Amino acid sequence: MQTPIKTLFMRGGTSRGPFFNEADLPADPALRDRVLLAVMGSPDRRQIDGLGGAHPLTSKVGIVRAGTREGVDLEFLFAQLQPDRDTVDTTPNCGNMLAAVVPFALETGLVKPQGDKTTLRVLTRNTDMCCDITVETPNGQVNYAGDARIDGVPGSSAPIVINFLDTAGSVCSGLLPTGQVRDVIDGIEVTCIDNGMPLVIFRAADVGCSGQESVAELNGNDALKARIERLRLACGHAMGLGDVSAKNYPKMTLVSAPTAGGHINTRSFIPHVCHDAIGVLAAVTVGTACVLDGSIARELAPLGDGLIQQVSVEHPTGEFSVELERDAADPQNVRRAALLRTARLIMRGEVMVPAAVWNGQSG
Repeated sequence: MQTPIKTLFMRGGTSRGPFFNEADLPADPALRDRVLLAVMGSPDRRQIDGLGGAHPLTSKVGIVRAGTREGVDLEFLFAQLQPDRDTVDTTPNCGNMLAAVVPFALETGLVKPQGDKTTLRVLTRNTDMCCDITVETPNGQVNYAGDARIDGVPGSSAPIVINFLDTAGSVCSGLLPTGQVRDVIDGIEVTCIDNGMPLVIFRAADVGCSGQESVAELNGNDALKARIERLRLACGHAMGLGDVSAKNYPKMTLVSAPTAGGHINTRSFIPHVCHDAIGVLAAVTVGTACVLDGSIARELAPLGDGLIQQVSVEHPTGEFSVELERDAADPQNVRRAALLRTARLIMRGEVMVPAAVWNGQSG
């Protein structure tokens, strides 16, 4: 009385979750979402009846198919679930889960290895954004062992290089959706920006914080979270996103001066829980703000004036480095963002969903 669905359970960056070939899921989006809720065990705070890890970072799903556009090798649909809600959000992207897309496709035969390294162009369907992802494939096999380390993941792994091609305005109308690099919204100076992830960047001090608080301290501060949510709702309208009360974006990022050798310190709400680290595309977007004259982040970041900058973004469990290249003709335009992630195949097999949810027939 249960329906088996082929899956690979994978870590991508600092997130993890099941990955599926789109052909193995229902075609109807509403039915597909009900299946994903059953897979993850949502809504339930512990997700005790599914694969979810009782946290937004471990309540994520990847859906992959072969490219349908010229020049695109793979297409990726990211789904964000919540432990205690019955929502499946396919609007934002996730740069962490993105790191596992090419390994998944190679492991399942969707694509062939190209040699000792395989570089494939991946289209993220959520945001219509392309990137080139390079994975080590010695002897035609995905290599997971290596010396690359990323904060938030124990040990080391083989590097996966993600070169983003067109991240500006991934969800919003453009890089600076309000038309300004700095605004005053609900009484607070903010930079509203979208270079892969819609973010509202503001000084920690402007909401009564130092920026060095622990994740537990921030998550336990109900007054602070209420203040940030009020600001988020106002910024949602200013960014052209409408009523964002039920949406997972914009994310809210408190910034302060760096203290651990980086360029800027962050505490990122995603959007109602403080992130233990920072999301990939949030880091790209914060890094972008650091190189834009007049932004809230730029005033805090000790960077030079070169067109190519390596920006180190500090977060509660370490740092995240992003390489950014600005346009020589228009230094306020960021042409390229590149970063390093890792991934690992954790489990392969079948996940079971009740037949009452889906009987396995196309739908």
